[in-house]
Amino acid sequence: MADTRHRFSPDPLPPGSRVACRIEYNGSQFNGWQSQPHLNVTTVQQTLEAALACVANQPLRVHCAGRTDTGVHGVGQVVHFDDPVGRSCKNWVYGTNANLPASVRVHWAVPVPEEFHARFTALSRRYRYVIANTPVRPALLAGQVSWQRRPLDAAQMHGAAQALLGEQDFSAFQAASCQSSTPMRNVQRVAVERFGDLVAIDIQANAFLHHMVRNIAGSLMAVGDGRQSTGWIRELLDGRDRTLAAETAPPHGLYLVAVAYPEQFNLPPAPTGPMILPP
Repeated sequence: MADTRHRFSPDPLPPGSRVACRIEYNGSQFNGWQSQPHLNVTTVQQTLEAALACVANQPLRVHCAGRTDTGVHGVGQVVHFDDPVGRSCKNWVYGTNANLPASVRVHWAVPVPEEFHARFTALSRRYRYVIANTPVRPALLAGQVSWQRRPLDAAQMHGAAQALLGEQDFSAFQAASCQSSTPMRNVQRVAVERFGDLVAIDIQANAFLHHMVRNIAGSLMAVGDGRQSTGWIRELLDGRDRTLAAETAPPHGLYLVAVAYPEQFNLPPAPTGPMILPP
């Protein structure tokens, strides 16, 4: 388990220290993660940076592990910034949270070496897509889960999803707007499980293309409700044609659950997942 002794350290850091934080947010109230100063919209990054600036008494810029779209949630988002004034980790956690809306929280702050980068030193990202599989759309989980009225066979979805494993071309699940220089990604783990009325798709990879998880979720649901066969996912991968896959699943069922880093950075342990589901 990672060392968490500095999580709420009251000792001031040397000015210029690099700080990493875990951020949790309800994405349904934001126009995605990334700041968009040219538009009159509210984003998670903009909101977080404004709260951090209240602690630093000057503007701050954060770098994140993965930019999430409008309506997508974060449980284990990791960011880093360079502390210009030398606040303590305790100040960065409690002071920032005091200036954030209830929909965004900083869970820990730790000093990290200068070579740490929230995006570029990450080893993998893990997402979870949660589907309420009920005849009627749920009310209490509105904005927190996707919804599918047709019965889903989670076992069939899990079997089909195993075709995604390994390093391969994910053009079939790449958004037209994706700016990645290559469609190659390495999926390290994927599982589909049912928890009562909820079906969860868990997927971990070195990195993801734009809309990749939501496009995969839409196609796996087509397998789960019987519209497509278990082998269809393999066919889509081999065909490399996004137009042949299913529709993109809605954003509000998607959670960035965890980001993994080399042990040398000694970050606190990642959360187990969204609170609406077990680990």
